[in-house]
Amino acid sequence: MSPLLRPGRLLLLGALGLSGCVRLGPDFQAPGEAWVEHWNSPALEQASQQRPQPDFLQWWQVFADPILDRLIAEADAHNPSLKIAGLRVMEARAQLGIAQSGRYPQLQQASADSLYLDRNQSGGRNPQDSHFWQHSAGFDIGWELDFWGRFSRAIESADASYFTAQANYEDVLVLLRAQVADTYFALRTTEARLRVARVNAEQQKRSYEITEKLFKSGQTAELDLQQAKTQYLGTLSSIPDFEDQVLRTRNALAVLIGRPPSPLPELAEKEELIPLIDRAVLQDVPANLLLRRPDIRAAELTVAAQSALIGVAEADLYPSLSLLGSIVWSASSLDGASNSLDLVGGPSLRWNLFDHGQISNNVRVQDARLQQLIEVYRDSVRQAAREADDAANGLIKALERERILREAALAAQRSVTLANAQYLEGYSDFQRVLDAQRALFLQQDNYLLSRANAVSNLIALYKALGGGWYSAQPRVDQASREQMQQRTDWGDLLDEPTDPTASASPTPHKVSDDE
Repeated sequence: MSPLLRPGRLLLLGALGLSGCVRLGPDFQAPGEAWVEHWNSPALEQASQQRPQPDFLQWWQVFADPILDRLIAEADAHNPSLKIAGLRVMEARAQLGIAQSGRYPQLQQASADSLYLDRNQSGGRNPQDSHFWQHSAGFDIGWELDFWGRFSRAIESADASYFTAQANYEDVLVLLRAQVADTYFALRTTEARLRVARVNAEQQKRSYEITEKLFKSGQTAELDLQQAKTQYLGTLSSIPDFEDQVLRTRNALAVLIGRPPSPLPELAEKEELIPLIDRAVLQDVPANLLLRRPDIRAAELTVAAQSALIGVAEADLYPSLSLLGSIVWSASSLDGASNSLDLVGGPSLRWNLFDHGQISNNVRVQDARLQQLIEVYRDSVRQAAREADDAANGLIKALERERILREAALAAQRSVTLANAQYLEGYSDFQRVLDAQRALFLQQDNYLLSRANAVSNLIALYKALGGGWYSAQPRVDQASREQMQQRTDWGDLLDEPTDPTASASPTPHKVSDDE
């Protein structure tokens, strides 16, 4: 028989040929929902329109507010939650590298020993003392062949987890940008409510001063004076509360963009309210945007990662085939001792035959977890559709209420003017002035709240459809990158992928049978 066809080598070639040909466990199937493909709602159709501009990924540009643009850019660069999400992407990338090492021999160990022996003998016919060194060096290798797809499934799972981490990063980005815009508009609204309270307090103060003069001159009763004073002080007492709300909201905004609580001087450049937009601008149908949401993609990728773990667990039911080899060299300084070089190698079979159901139950555990994640995904899609429909309907109704309250506020302003004039001319009592002033303050404040609700629902609609998930900035900022590289050799793992939009695909990377 030819040396190339010896049984040991035939076994080795056969094992290598079969390695990776079998992959236990289910292949990933996207847990799609049939209703999503054609999903829409009347509220969404009414609250949105499809046109190419502005960019859906930068939806906040519809407000045309440069301060908001700067705040969101600063939050992208400095928000700690976003930084943590980016670092988790790097962690998942390193975990993927650990899984990929399973393609290669698991044991690659070099050893070297030097021993000094001092032997003192006494008695006997030829007692002889000896002093010598014993040296040895060896290299051991052990390679469990991926016959059942244990390692390829583990790579598939780690690969899906890596893309899940990227989708989670993008989800944090969506939430962060929506939160910055919502907090910024809440601050502008509270500032406007504070201005309205101050103006009304000033008007009521003038009424109080007039009634005080009339009372002192005997032209009016003390009741008018006390009622005017009560209403003025009641409105005045709302000002500290609004000032506190402004401070708290401003501090919340400062922390969101990565600053300590501070006055945010750039906000003084512009004090107007954000423009009221009556509908969202979309660049695709809502059903597609819904599935593009980062949290939906993350839920699907989590299913993919768990699906592969079933194959990893099933591989334990079958024997593992490993190739073992050792090279050992030994030498001694003893006179007359010979050096030796030993080569040892061969296949090794291990099979856990009696585990009392441990392995099979572990497979069932992994499968149950997979089914749970499928249900989590389906519920996430339903919840996303609910959020989008609620936000669209909320926007429509808030706009309706805003239009009504805008007219009510104008009517209340006119009522105050007429009530003051009639009271001063003696055609009505002071109670009508008080009622008109109270209604004016209430209607103006309600109008601002309804306006804030409309903008908040618009922001929620963009968030519900996954707007703003993409950013061109690196996952790890330069300062953190340098700090990490000083501590640890990261190689090229901290470098950004060549295709920054790779994580936009909801389909996880598949490890082929040839990998």
